[in-house]
Amino acid sequence: MNSSAKASPWWTPSVHADRRPFLIGRNAIQAALRGFFAREDFIEVDTAVLQVSPGNEAHLHAFATEALTTDGQKAPFYLHTSPEFACKKLLAAGEERISCFAHVYRNRERGPLHHPEFTMLEWYRAGEGYESLMMDCVRILALATETAKTGKLAYRGAESDPFAGPERISVAEAFERHAGVDLLASVAADGSTDRDHLAAEMKRVGMRVADDDGWADLFSRVLVEKIEPRLGFGRITILDEYPISEAALARRSARDPRVAERFELYACGVELANGFGELTNAAEQRRRFGIEMAEKARVYGETYPIDEDFLAALSLMPEASGIALGFDRLVMLTTGASRIDQVLWAPVAEVGR
Repeated sequence: MNSSAKASPWWTPSVHADRRPFLIGRNAIQAALRGFFAREDFIEVDTAVLQVSPGNEAHLHAFATEALTTDGQKAPFYLHTSPEFACKKLLAAGEERISCFAHVYRNRERGPLHHPEFTMLEWYRAGEGYESLMMDCVRILALATETAKTGKLAYRGAESDPFAGPERISVAEAFERHAGVDLLASVAADGSTDRDHLAAEMKRVGMRVADDDGWADLFSRVLVEKIEPRLGFGRITILDEYPISEAALARRSARDPRVAERFELYACGVELANGFGELTNAAEQRRRFGIEMAEKARVYGETYPIDEDFLAALSLMPEASGIALGFDRLVMLTTGASRIDQVLWAPVAEVGR
């Protein structure tokens, strides 16, 4: 076969027949998870896709559009990158346990684990610590695997047992164990970071450092090259306590002011979920958004607006924990699919082909 031959479209009957078992598995897993949340007294909510701000994380890229008023005036809008802001407004309104299967949109993302439009499963627990989300994740992965009848999580030849107890490790411990880097030596008690100190640590262990790399760039390089490829093998990993500068929406840890109540969930080297003890201080949230947008302007030459309604709602929002889980990735790992487009009923058309 000519290797340059164009692949058949997803709607070709033979291609669809190959994908269909994964898609039927997707539906079964979604139904099972809806049952799980119903039994836990969660209310399923639905949020608007069009938002005045898509989110304010430096390295997330949104799809922009505009609305026309009845008299033809233009107003900028974005497709949301997460239902998070809307869900937190619902917590401020008085909801206590909510879940949401949301289609979300992220630009500049396409590959085996990424798609421009995908499904995010988010859930929030008012008045509960973020450790409760960790236990939710363990139960959800087990339930999804049972529903798929595969008995394991698998990706690219690697396997993870969702029924085994999870490994829980802090980011600082992971940096020391897998990279030989003392991460928190470059983080001050107020959360400020020392770029040169982290750069020296990385050079000491033979890692690449560019002159224009900031602290966040260096942190990400270690995480991507040394840490993530070693997480979630044999059993799932909970990577906990991110530096405060890498957790713009999470509250500071009571145990160590240099880190935040943020964790990520991994299986087979794949990130599945990102959970927080939620920040509810509007002034601090505004300050962190400013830092994120300054970094976005530096790297990409653009910024996104701040959702002032969201900041106003934080004054009413109760203490809570919340998490976002990549539902399509969960389906992939539980059904044995190798690419995200195999578990999407109708993938987004590819451009530039």
